[in-house]
Amino acid sequence: MSFLMDLQAVMASDFSISQFRFLERLLVVHGHWCYKRIAQMICYFFYKNIAFGLTLFYFEAFTAFSGQSVYNDWYMLLFNVILTSLPVISLGVFEQDVSSEVCLQVSPINHLAIFMQLSPFTSYLSAMIIIILGWMGNGLYTSLVIFILNIMIFYNQAFRAEGQTADMAAMGATMFSCIISAVNCQIALTMSHFTWIQHLFVWGSVATWYLFLLLYGMLPPYYSEDAHKILVEALGPAPIYWCTILLVTVACILPYLAHISFQRCFNPMDHHIIQEIKYYKKDVKDQHMWRRERSKARQETKIGFTARVDAKIRQLKGKLQKKSSTLPNRMPSPC
Repeated sequence: MSFLMDLQAVMASDFSISQFRFLERLLVVHGHWCYKRIAQMICYFFYKNIAFGLTLFYFEAFTAFSGQSVYNDWYMLLFNVILTSLPVISLGVFEQDVSSEVCLQVSPINHLAIFMQLSPFTSYLSAMIIIILGWMGNGLYTSLVIFILNIMIFYNQAFRAEGQTADMAAMGATMFSCIISAVNCQIALTMSHFTWIQHLFVWGSVATWYLFLLLYGMLPPYYSEDAHKILVEALGPAPIYWCTILLVTVACILPYLAHISFQRCFNPMDHHIIQEIKYYKKDVKDQHMWRRERSKARQETKIGFTARVDAKIRQLKGKLQKKSSTLPNRMPSPC
């Protein structure tokens, strides 16, 4: 009977483990990785969609809300479906801020995988809100840089060899190329662990954009419309196109590089310190530093404050009940 009840519970659950010794690795290693992956994916989704969507809004305002889109319809269709989807998948599947051995050895990073009762006003939750707002601000900055620099460069600048300026199709394709390069370079900087699959997805997405632009431009004008041979005849031979992509991409990722460099130097997080220790093999050369980092597990943490208060209250109630039960029962004496 007990076996049948256990079998029904397993069938009704999302996942099950055969032995309790597997629970440690499930929570400490995979729980930590999944938490970091999901958090980075959410922040990156905010970033890339804000960076892409706001450029459309800026162009609408620039053209007095005429309803004309700066991008071809196929560009907008492929942005989330193909050109930026595979790098996000690789981030959510293969990202590891630290190795599994470190997750099992160092406890300070494991609190991210433990679900605890958090007060709405804890410093940890406030830090998470600041991180999300920072990524949204990064997307706003990226959209402004892409739009403003492209407008300034192509407004009155000779684009073709004959001296003609760029039309809206050429400027739209250039602006979209800047977005693809910027968001894919951004996710490459976000990753801490690279495999050949991640390299293939990230840089392959950039290559896929140019391959699509080439093949789409080879179609008859009835199908390709204003993008007919745009890469071969207009964008490819123009040095200003490639210089603009390089300039805009560097300008977009420069604030993130400055932020992460400042953070790692002056206010590093736990996984930043551990990454540096492992990269430079300081755990082998300087055992004192490695023991000091691991000893942070014994330090008091502010996470789960309400849970600790509830535990203290339950402990005091248990002591009072135990003390009251040990008192002798006094019967009233007859008169």
